[in-house]
Amino acid sequence: MYQQHFGLIQAPFALTPNTALYQALQPHQEAIEVLRVALEQGEGFIKVTGEVGTGKTLLCRKLLNEMGEGYQFAYLPNPTLKAEELYPALAAELEIHGQDEQCPLLIDRIHRCLIQKAQQSIRVVLVIDEAQVLSDESLEAIRLLGNLESQTSKLLQIVLFAQPELDKRLSAEHLRQLRQRISFSYKLRALDRDESASYLQHRLHLCGYRGVPLFSAKALLELIAASRGVPRLLNILAHKSLMLCYGQGKRQISEQMVKLAISDTEDCHTQSSSAISAWWLVALILLLSLGAGLLYEGVLA
Repeated sequence: MYQQHFGLIQAPFALTPNTALYQALQPHQEAIEVLRVALEQGEGFIKVTGEVGTGKTLLCRKLLNEMGEGYQFAYLPNPTLKAEELYPALAAELEIHGQDEQCPLLIDRIHRCLIQKAQQSIRVVLVIDEAQVLSDESLEAIRLLGNLESQTSKLLQIVLFAQPELDKRLSAEHLRQLRQRISFSYKLRALDRDESASYLQHRLHLCGYRGVPLFSAKALLELIAASRGVPRLLNILAHKSLMLCYGQGKRQISEQMVKLAISDTEDCHTQSSSAISAWWLVALILLLSLGAGLLYEGVLA
């Protein structure tokens, strides 16, 4: 709704992970490099953990899109699969027929498929998102899949993207076999202040903004502090701030606008008065009123 107002060609702060807006900031680029090196070396298990909203799914999509020839990815976005459901799901990703067969027969089919891929110099990589949700039985089934190997290399490489809860679970004694098989891991951190400012500017620039700094200096500091450097929260607060700025007919986001956005976002910490949330409702009313007025002028024109 505010794209034309700010000269944008697309929404810069949508929550859907978009690899076209990826920026090679240190934590994300380091994670990508760890993944690339581990996969190129043929390591069996690789793990990337990070707090909610730090960009794990974006990294996952970038990995799937950019590893190039010589790799075939099997992506399982549903971590709630039961252990016995993992094998049919993997078989479906590998386009193996007979997915309704009994488990031993299906594993044999998967094994033979992986051997064939290896003979064709194709590395098969199983990627699981939100792996912290996997049951112990499913984690054990994944470990057993990691045992599929030839005399010289692993036939299936497995990448786990997860929240830090997975690390706590893997510290348990009964999961030590899987823990010991994870040869490469990376902990994704939040962005620091400079990285957060660069992140916001990068997205605005890629989406077509060419004006004066959109955030005032105080507004920018307020937004970054409240987001704690979490990209998802940066997106949410920036989006709401743009809505407020547009609704008030302004061209630059003020500190007060950011505080209003913060007060309407539960996961952000602020010292602002809770009464300020009422102003967010007023701002929305102004926004809707302005939109209706512009529409009416367009009809008259």
